[in-house]
Amino acid sequence: MAAVGRVAAALLEAGALRFGDFVLKSGRASPVYIDLRGLVSHPLLLRQVADLLFQTGKDAGLRYDCVCGVPYTALPLATIICSENQIPMLIRRKEAKDYGTKRLVEGTINPGETCLIIEDVVTSGSSVLETAEVLQKEGLKVTDAIVLLDREQGGKARLEERGIRLHSVCTLSGVLEVLQQQGEVAVEMVEKVKKFIQGNVFEPVAQNGPAPMKRLCKELSFSARAELPGVHPIAARLFALMEKKQTNLCLSADVTSSKELLQLAAILGPSICILKTHIDILNDFTQEVVKELRTLADRHEFLIFEDRKFADIGNTVKHQYEGGVFRIASWSDIVNAHVVPGSGVVKGLKEVGLPLQRGCLLIAEMSSQGSLATGEYTKAAVQMAEDNSDFVFGFISGSRVSNKLEFLHLTPGVQLQTGGDNLGQKYLSPKEVISEKGSDIIIVGRGILSASDRLQEAEKYRKAAWESYVSRLGIRAQD
Repeated sequence: MAAVGRVAAALLEAGALRFGDFVLKSGRASPVYIDLRGLVSHPLLLRQVADLLFQTGKDAGLRYDCVCGVPYTALPLATIICSENQIPMLIRRKEAKDYGTKRLVEGTINPGETCLIIEDVVTSGSSVLETAEVLQKEGLKVTDAIVLLDREQGGKARLEERGIRLHSVCTLSGVLEVLQQQGEVAVEMVEKVKKFIQGNVFEPVAQNGPAPMKRLCKELSFSARAELPGVHPIAARLFALMEKKQTNLCLSADVTSSKELLQLAAILGPSICILKTHIDILNDFTQEVVKELRTLADRHEFLIFEDRKFADIGNTVKHQYEGGVFRIASWSDIVNAHVVPGSGVVKGLKEVGLPLQRGCLLIAEMSSQGSLATGEYTKAAVQMAEDNSDFVFGFISGSRVSNKLEFLHLTPGVQLQTGGDNLGQKYLSPKEVISEKGSDIIIVGRGILSASDRLQEAEKYRKAAWESYVSRLGIRAQD
């Protein structure tokens, strides 16, 4: 209890734990806000926290050869622990350098040794798992992790399922209890926070069977996924507006007239989460068209996705994205790219898109018959996305290709009636794509555009996709 009291005092002093009404990046309201990044400006508190973490490992009798802090908040804590106790330290990069050794882990690596992971706060456990995966790929063993604050939202169970024991200095409920006893927090606020935590638990995902992500637990709704550590801002916005509008429908607006494009956006905007364009097929493109499209997107709360499928060297795609006639980066929230050119294509796009807070999807699979985007190609796309998660937030794919719930999966080739066309396009139903294959968003073009009543047809697709999503979560759709 003494340790919990020290942690509670340290968090309050550093402004790292606050109670009230906060809007998270997902758009959800939360009664508690935790951010330990500010500890670096309080050297005495930083050292005290590091000492508590080390002592927790010592009390648990942990044996390890080196230490790695989860980037970035836990890095200074791991540094103090290693410096004070003469323990070798490793640093995990969030992405590999494109020069020199291009390593993801810095330091002396001795395969077979055991590495202890240090973390500041655990919610779902995904950040610890990401670090563990990188270390394990280097031949290191990861059996334990120490965290300052366990939010008790399922992270411990998820880590244990993957063979990692979580040792916490304190839990959020323990801190709340101490603060309540000290008169720092009202009883009503404590109950409000506890209720919020209990309603947002990330449960373990079963690993038995061929498709571990086929069925998500109830807590992993779009809103819950928006709050996962490390989720991309575009993904967080998308998760939030999908939940708000109850739509996971992307309209593929493959039309050649600017007037028709804007009419589609105006009429179908309320029914969709994304409008996908092929801007280069417009016969009458002007910058005024995309300016008006941007206005409609903001009004009806959908994102714009230019389906450019960049596939050239980094320097070329950078100019294609930023300049030329279309100036795509100035108006499109999302673009996509093939992984054939290697990581340079993402790096080139990222130089332009990252400062503008844009996002990118990688083409991991395609819906056309005979596509070569399978197997090792798909695995390479997933790895490239993980290496560039500050810009890449998901995939164009026929099914869920990554178990990381921070990533979104968008699937084309969807119609209410399954089948195909004479050009090799294969069609699946919304239920197959969302409920069975674990994708998140359906992309529909001709199924809506060929209908006599496009709005009515769009609503059919929206309802079918949304009902498949809530069915996957195991909850009943609202009328």
